[in-house]
Amino acid sequence: MALRPEHRDRDEVELGVLSALADRAGEGMTVFELRAAVDADIDRLEPALADLKEAGLIEVEREDDRTVLYPADEVVIDPENPPDEEPSVLDIIRERFGL
Repeated sequence: MALRPEHRDRDEVELGVLSALADRAGEGMTVFELRAAVDADIDRLEPALADLKEAGLIEVEREDDRTVLYPADEVVIDPENPPDEEPSVLDIIRERFGL
């Protein structure tokens, strides 16, 4: 998954959207493509997209007659500069509970 670890604690639909977009960061995806990739109906997908847009984690561009969504740059792991290591389960628990 090309998604940065700090963005993996979102709800199931938002995580699915971010993961799908991160995997196709260069070309982007339409809402129709996202709906198929995430396997969520439009009633669940629409609020997730709105939340991600508000959080600045996705970008929306209009290309000709279609709308294409892209992940924000800070969402995707740069393959030439990967993070040092994945956080352990213990690190994640500590961070979540402020320990």
